[in-house]
Amino acid sequence: MHPGNFPPDNTAIVMADSGRTVTYGELDAAANRISHLLRDSGLQPGDHVALIAENDVAFLELLWGAHYAGLLYTAISTRLTAPEAAYIVEDCQAGVLVVSAAYAELGVPLAGLIPEGVKRFSIGGAIDGYDAIEPELEGRPDTPLEDRIGGRDMLYSSGTTGRPKGIKPKDVDVPIDEAAVIVTPILRDMLGVGTSSVYLTPAPMYHAAPLRFTMAVQQLGATVVLMEKFTPEGALEAIARHGVTHTQMVPTMFVRLLRLPQDVRDAADVSSLKVVLHAGAPCPVDVKQQIIDWWGPIVHEYYASTEGCGLTWTTSDQWLAHPGTVGKAVIGVAHVVGEDGEELPAGEAGRVFFSDGPKFEYHNDPAKTTEAHDARGWATCGDIGRMDDEGFLYLTDRASFMIISGGVNIYPQESEDVLISDPAVLDAAVFGVPNADFGEEVKAVVQLVDPSAASEEEGERLIELCRSRLSAIKCPRSVDFRAELPRHDTGKLYKRLLVDEYRAATPAPAAG
Repeated sequence: MHPGNFPPDNTAIVMADSGRTVTYGELDAAANRISHLLRDSGLQPGDHVALIAENDVAFLELLWGAHYAGLLYTAISTRLTAPEAAYIVEDCQAGVLVVSAAYAELGVPLAGLIPEGVKRFSIGGAIDGYDAIEPELEGRPDTPLEDRIGGRDMLYSSGTTGRPKGIKPKDVDVPIDEAAVIVTPILRDMLGVGTSSVYLTPAPMYHAAPLRFTMAVQQLGATVVLMEKFTPEGALEAIARHGVTHTQMVPTMFVRLLRLPQDVRDAADVSSLKVVLHAGAPCPVDVKQQIIDWWGPIVHEYYASTEGCGLTWTTSDQWLAHPGTVGKAVIGVAHVVGEDGEELPAGEAGRVFFSDGPKFEYHNDPAKTTEAHDARGWATCGDIGRMDDEGFLYLTDRASFMIISGGVNIYPQESEDVLISDPAVLDAAVFGVPNADFGEEVKAVVQLVDPSAASEEEGERLIELCRSRLSAIKCPRSVDFRAELPRHDTGKLYKRLLVDEYRAATPAPAAG
């Protein structure tokens, strides 16, 4: 399944801001030309290509061109520094690097940090040290390569707790018409995505979920409406203008939509929506309930990871009967495991593992691959959760974010959920900071809808809000305010940056 399987006049891509449209015939032809260029650049099936680009038609043309050439394609975050990006280019052993002219400030120093043998192309304009790709594509065939093998993505973890790790798929060498993205069957069989569907992509395409779901949608012949950058007003306008039927968001997008003025929300036409997916971060119960109240019981949630070793799913009806759940496993089998390695009974929190799911390994890092698996071969990404009696999974937090205060284990997600449910709060992070008596104490850093409202009294109000709903030991002892939290465009909170900053400012108490 690929763009060449669909009527060439069908619309494949609409750019939300500019309105530019691309047909499936145009996308397929462009991808074919790119596949020939990549092959002529010396890349063979199973080799690697890296790309750095903004949400644009060219991004999808590059992805499909690499896919047609049977390559492993690595999309790199545009927010990285040159040394960080160079590490990924070298680690994935890319033979070709493509950088958008929009990121020339990153591309120029990057060119001097990567191995000399890497072929460098710029797209959309000139970059010093790169060959412009457009002249290279002129005259290349827009017909398919012979005996095509479908490519696969090889993406990198976000690196919030260390250097990013490349997740290498094991099932490669699949004929092009059989090479389905892992979520394609779910979109087709569970959500009814087909040639009449319109899918809104509001998040950066270099992240795993937007990349995989967008390519999966195009394996089913749907139209993709691609946002250059998410804004809540822009998303509502795109839904109404293009008759969007399906979309995927992250909880921070929900919060920003809910914080719009009530008259703006009331005027929004979301009647075309049939399915709204969300994932990427825990969603506070109050936030999700408000979205369901607004858009109806069309909200689906899944829990997965870049590693792709398993996936859970819940519909709105299931979630309403089990508030807070991330659902039951639909890819792999979910388990909750204690510190002794034994599976835990319902209600007890432990590390979440998946068995019987797709296999993966961390590229060039067998030690981390081993660390992510137990003796049974079950795989984990470090999340903590629990199961209920009916087999629904609930996430508690990342193991690395656990706070230990006075010997008590505290998971900050509970306090974050309470804080973000307050209408005055736009974003919140809760974490542990050193405390001489208890080892750690709970700290909150909050971004308000109205930054001018930040005050000691507002901090006390938020602490009391937490204490009205949670045990006092789980609640922040202090609240700081920031104009913005270090959150990724994909919705992931870079909590580690805050933790490191506060721990550096407040060193841990000396032992004994």
